Amino acid sequence: MKRILAPLCTLLLLLSACGAPAAPEQDDTLHVLATTYPVYLFTTAVTEGVEGVEVSLLVNQQTSCLHDYTLTVGDMKAIERADVIVRNGAGLEDFMDDALAASDAPVIDCSAGVELLPAQGHEGHDHDTEYDPHIWMDPSYVQGMLSAISMGLGELVYGDDWASHGEFHTGQLAAKDMLEQARQRWQEQMEPLQGNGLITFHDGFRYFAQAFGLDLLKAIEEEEGSEASAAEIKEIVSLVEEYDIPAIFTEVNGSDATAQAIARETGCEVYALDMIMSGDGTGMQPYLDAMQKNLDTIVEALG
Repeated sequence: MKRILAPLCTLLLLLSACGAPAAPEQDDTLHVLATTYPVYLFTTAVTEGVEGVEVSLLVNQQTSCLHDYTLTVGDMKAIERADVIVRNGAGLEDFMDDALAASDAPVIDCSAGVELLPAQGHEGHDHDTEYDPHIWMDPSYVQGMLSAISMGLGELVYGDDWASHGEFHTGQLAAKDMLEQARQRWQEQMEPLQGNGLITFHDGFRYFAQAFGLDLLKAIEEEEGSEASAAEIKEIVSLVEEYDIPAIFTEVNGSDATAQAIARETGCEVYALDMIMSGDGTGMQPYLDAMQKNLDTIVEALG
């Protein structure tokens, strides 16, 4: 395996010369900070086996939404120590815009160059995000995220010649192969359910529904202090009855109070889906496992 310590030393010296904050201990390691758990998984997949690279995770909390996240002192220190920051983009990390503006670390935006869905009004929540940022919930978008990470890190370390000998590209191809094999299985698994109506108590499943041919009839971002209104509950009850929907879906870290009330009124079941915003492990496998569990849940609930 080729070592990349020499180019990393050059990169760190260049960053230092440009005024980037020095790490507490000088070393030959490229410190990569991934903002969210999905981005962390994809970054560790791309960098797997590459020497001289350390990937850390900024936010790993059991939460269904980052819209109101506030950076901690520890988060600020992690941003200061980072040599490069990998973010999801599309407005998901608006909470750290000021911190990024104060940092000299290069930023890799995983949403760059992909076709984003426009944001819809967050019912029960008020946000100004222009696009729907939950791109990792569609496996085809993950391919673009892997590519952005590989290219961004490769250009930083290897410059214009990165494609000819970039070890990040090797990691990307391995992750892409794992993802493509899983995606083909998932498409076959979900084919009988294409066109089925889906109601979720989280607005982050639009890319997921798009990926697997589901009709997202209603999505409500419900959190503590922003429960669904009486009009929204009435609409969901009507949809459940009109489309004879056997189940509605909450998010594993979100509130299910309203969903349970609707279930009691209509007789439908309540199941939980995972936005994959927190977890353990590195590389592609935790993502593949979580997505597989979501699809198994959908099949059980709607099949």
